[in-house]
Amino acid sequence: MTARKRARRSYRVFRLESWEAFLQLITRPPYSNWAFRGERDERWPLYSSLSRYLQNFGVAPQAWPEQEGRILRIFKRKAHQFLTKPPDADDDFQWLALMQHHGAPTRLLDFTWSPYVAAFFALERTLADGVVWAMNPASVDSSHAHKPVRTDPRVTGNFPRYFLKGTRRIIWMGEPHTMNRRLIAQSGTFAVPGVLDVPIEEILSDADQENILAKFVLTNAVREVGMRELYRMNITYATLFPDLDGLARSMGYELEFHWAYNPRTMERYHT
Repeated sequence: MTARKRARRSYRVFRLESWEAFLQLITRPPYSNWAFRGERDERWPLYSSLSRYLQNFGVAPQAWPEQEGRILRIFKRKAHQFLTKPPDADDDFQWLALMQHHGAPTRLLDFTWSPYVAAFFALERTLADGVVWAMNPASVDSSHAHKPVRTDPRVTGNFPRYFLKGTRRIIWMGEPHTMNRRLIAQSGTFAVPGVLDVPIEEILSDADQENILAKFVLTNAVREVGMRELYRMNITYATLFPDLDGLARSMGYELEFHWAYNPRTMERYHT
């Protein structure tokens, strides 16, 4: 396990070659109380799905605030057909969480309070080196001039005031007042960036990143043991997405696992 730094970056990067090395980091201070996000490719920057969509499909940056506001309005107008109890019309953050839950591009980035859940998303479908990002919720809000309560997107009017315009290099972290089943199952929370054209690690570049952000690269050597241990902890798609879709997606790893033998080598376990 090694830690290294690069120019123009102050957050720590750990390149881990074993599951045990990951456990040593996430079960002890300072990272034991941080929030985590898993990605299956360690080269990916921390962009939201909305940022990636706008950039990948060439939407002019000048149009981003209007287009983001537009899809939020459209979703609010039409989603009632499928909801027994829609969120309040002016609760933008609750609507965004609902959009995120059902696959719409939003500026919310999924994080979790469980490093094990994050490790699952980093390892489950990766063929390369996965990554678990860690962010300190106690410090992230202190990295900008505005008090957390002032920028809280759950407060009526704050989302269009502080986030939709896309001009403030701020980050807010938290959950909606009402959490859906998936968010509860994943111990989920959200990071909400104030700008869409730079990733979260760059938004934090002028702050004390070592106390805010860390990057745990899980090399491909970690996957076999890590996934087996997560399976034994009952962390699967079936439990993280508690519906029929989640159960179906969980069948993928079942192809790799058997209690009696190793399906990769056909070696039988000792009894």
